[in-house]
Amino acid sequence: MTFTKPSQRADATESLGNQTRTTQLKVISPRLEWPDKSSLPTMYDLPSEDPEEPGLPDEFHDYQPALLSETFRLQGYANDELFSAADLNLYYDPDHNWYKRPDWFGVLGTPMGCRNDEMRRSYVCWQEELSPFVSVELISPGTEKEDYGHSTDFAGKPPTKWTVYERILQIPYYIIYNRYNDNLDAFRLVEGKYQPMPIGEDRRIWLPEISAGLGFWHGKYQRFTMKWLRWYNDSGWLPTEAEAERARAEAERARAEAEKAKKEDLSRNNELLSRQNEALQRKLAELGVDMDDLL
Repeated sequence: MTFTKPSQRADATESLGNQTRTTQLKVISPRLEWPDKSSLPTMYDLPSEDPEEPGLPDEFHDYQPALLSETFRLQGYANDELFSAADLNLYYDPDHNWYKRPDWFGVLGTPMGCRNDEMRRSYVCWQEELSPFVSVELISPGTEKEDYGHSTDFAGKPPTKWTVYERILQIPYYIIYNRYNDNLDAFRLVEGKYQPMPIGEDRRIWLPEISAGLGFWHGKYQRFTMKWLRWYNDSGWLPTEAEAERARAEAERARAEAEKAKKEDLSRNNELLSRQNEALQRKLAELGVDMDDLL
């Protein structure tokens, strides 16, 4: 397997006579290439579930990744240029059919593993040709050592998540959140090694390549009002589709009310002018002045 680092967001310039046009380039996920994919298994050949693996530990592991996906709406990227998944097998080794199962991961670019109208059974890296750009792990009891790379890799056995994310798939950003002790850690791939990212008092993590970040938001999602991780940008929290629809409806309601108020003001002004005109005519009549003589 060969690995191509993600391209960096940059500005390209193109000369147009006496003018120069600046075009902002998009960042895409690390590109993965295998010399010969024709003999490798596809997602149809690989199991999507392991009956011996425990299921989701709690509802948080269902709703929190869903909110991450719903707010993964980055400026400058079309819907088909962003992919995210939760609890989906991420196959990375065609020799052993080894996989990891991130709680959530996001991909920049258009994965090539299946048609847009087809649901993935798994994310098979040698089919998709793109590695995740960011992965989020939500600590469960007993997973801390593997998630943080504190367990040992043994020859002939699947490596830890840390090893896979850092050395094999080279995922640029790795976020770990433990809601049991409210600990948040972020790591950025620097020269092939994960380095801790500073997290300020606001507890937000900024990813400069995509002009967006992850932070804690306190609000109601589905039926739970609590603290959640969600995406944001310079303008604020990135909305879910439902939130965006409510905002559009509220904006339309406000526009309609403003238009109604404008019409009512115009009607009141016209009525006031009419009464003032009638009062003027009565006053002139009292003075014996004929309006026709004034015209």
